[in-house]
Amino acid sequence: MTLITLAGVSDERHSPADGPLAGESFVRAIRSAAPYVHMHHGKTFVIAFPGEVCAREDTDRLLADIALLSSLGVRLVLVHGARPQIEAELTIRGIRSRFEGDLRITDSDTIDAVKAAVGILRMDIEARLSSSLANTPMAGSRIKVTGGNWVTARPVGVRHGVDHLLSGIVRSVDIAEIRHQLASDRIVLVSPVGYSPTGETFNLRNADVAEAVATGLGADKLIFIIESEPATWELPRDAGDAGQLSLTAAEALVATQLRDLTLSIEDRNCVRAALAACRSGVRRTHLIGTEGASPLLRELYSRDGCGLMISAEDDYESTRQANAEDVTGIMELTAPLERAGMLVPRSREQFELDIDSFSVLVRDGTVIACNALVEFPTDRAAEFACVAVDPHYRGRDLAAVLLRRARARGRALGYRRLFALTTQTPHWFIEHGFVLGTPADLPEERRATYDGARKSLVLIDEL
Repeated sequence: MTLITLAGVSDERHSPADGPLAGESFVRAIRSAAPYVHMHHGKTFVIAFPGEVCAREDTDRLLADIALLSSLGVRLVLVHGARPQIEAELTIRGIRSRFEGDLRITDSDTIDAVKAAVGILRMDIEARLSSSLANTPMAGSRIKVTGGNWVTARPVGVRHGVDHLLSGIVRSVDIAEIRHQLASDRIVLVSPVGYSPTGETFNLRNADVAEAVATGLGADKLIFIIESEPATWELPRDAGDAGQLSLTAAEALVATQLRDLTLSIEDRNCVRAALAACRSGVRRTHLIGTEGASPLLRELYSRDGCGLMISAEDDYESTRQANAEDVTGIMELTAPLERAGMLVPRSREQFELDIDSFSVLVRDGTVIACNALVEFPTDRAAEFACVAVDPHYRGRDLAAVLLRRARARGRALGYRRLFALTTQTPHWFIEHGFVLGTPADLPEERRATYDGARKSLVLIDEL
């Protein structure tokens, strides 16, 4: 689902010729985003973006999206990079860049260039966030931005026989002061420099700063906006849920696949920092590209997102293909629904025969949700069926997790639509993007087994 004009942030325009569909799409987008508006309100997000993103022509769009997050009640810490800006400043000064691996060697002349580049970029970001001109996405905004000498650093020192001089490592962050500023409804802007008690200034990697700040705050999310497009990586597609990985799964896949990806130094640092932050207590980290309409908003306020999310909870949305050992657990979930007439009764033998069509969501070895995806290849369609969730886990919309998996599989198989039959829960399907259909919309094979006496409603989801 794409947020077309959420709260006026997009610069896309719709003409009257677009007809009522444009209005319906807008309303659907707002309603779909509403649960995430409530979920994210009052939460603390750390958003990091490299200097390369700051140099793009569409940087104002990103900053407008960030301003919108703030207006929706999200507490924000921004950590910017400055690598290309530093390179440009060094070129102006006739200073040659020196690196050892992915770390810059920062001598006294280079640190002066770093200060100049970071200072100019920081003021530019502050100015853009302060804009509130009419006829722009920032119209009417009153964003307060603050910063300070909150990052204490120490030297990297000598590595592999090379002294990195004024290149530094984060030593500590003044978390109490950052929290105080966030509580005052200010966006906190942190630059990739740190200071020592003796008055030295150190050049830092923005990914390291973002990791330290997010970990210290116990942030709800750490978000890296990167040059690469995570949606194109093999990494998320190899997991059970496209775009979502547990920390354990992410570490395993990164170990085997990251070396095969053509990523910049900055992007590799962001992936490393995202994993490290999860290990240190940040619940969820996100890697988001820059392509398409407002990827930051789509990742945070739509069901399917557009990037890669890594969760510190290994059992979070841990969906997988069911196997014979799951039959008992599936039957325990579906039995109450069968007795209530919500599901058609099946025997154990039938479950065992159909087990390959089932997906399960498992937490601590227990099946807590399930569904079947019954395929009709001739009609390029599939039925989202036999959905059940453990009563103890209701209210978390785990059925939506299963639906996301079903949609991903349907698209991968080239199917055009999902459909569902229900007697008691049509509103759930409609809230998740389905529309009412009729038995005539069913594949011919499924129409032949449709039980007219049950009068099940037909819901259609166009893929």
